[in-house]
Amino acid sequence: MNFEEFSNSLASPFPPHKLSQALKALWYDAKGDWDTAHDMAQEDSGNEAAWVHAYLHRKEGDLSNANYWYQRAGQTMSSHSLKEEWVIVARTLLEKCN
Repeated sequence: MNFEEFSNSLASPFPPHKLSQALKALWYDAKGDWDTAHDMAQEDSGNEAAWVHAYLHRKEGDLSNANYWYQRAGQTMSSHSLKEEWVIVARTLLEKCN
């Protein structure tokens, strides 16, 4: 799935089944469901989900918790806007899937 297809899937009521847990979390976040996004990111112990988890806590405004998750993901806290970071994370994770 490419970024355009992922973005277009946001018009659907449910995420595509073939997405990773981390991408499903981003999908739910884009739909305005932070809680489901957080639950999905928290259920996965991988680096990709940790990066999404970090982004979600940054969005929430809990920067110390976000920093912890960025470190677990092997990332640094983004200086981009939240919208830009969402795109960067989504594109990066989608590229890894293809």
